[in-house]
Amino acid sequence: MNVTYILRCSDGTLYTGWTNDIEKRLAAHNRGEGARYTRGRTPVELVYLEAFETKQEAMRREAAIKRLTREEKLALIAGWMTQS
Repeated sequence: MNVTYILRCSDGTLYTGWTNDIEKRLAAHNRGEGARYTRGRTPVELVYLEAFETKQEAMRREAAIKRLTREEKLALIAGWMTQS
């Protein structure tokens, strides 16, 4: 399974990425071994997740989310949190 995800960092900023193993990736982010952006901003919290069949779909969605404004990302997260 390929997923696009959003993390809330300890400083309140948001990070968007994709992976094929969310548990492993989240653990790596929290160990400071994930993306350079999250290394100094641990702990991070998973606040959004969207699953896809292919890596290409997940990467396309990641790029689309990264183009959203912070307010749009927060609305996306709010909608996901109410569904979960």
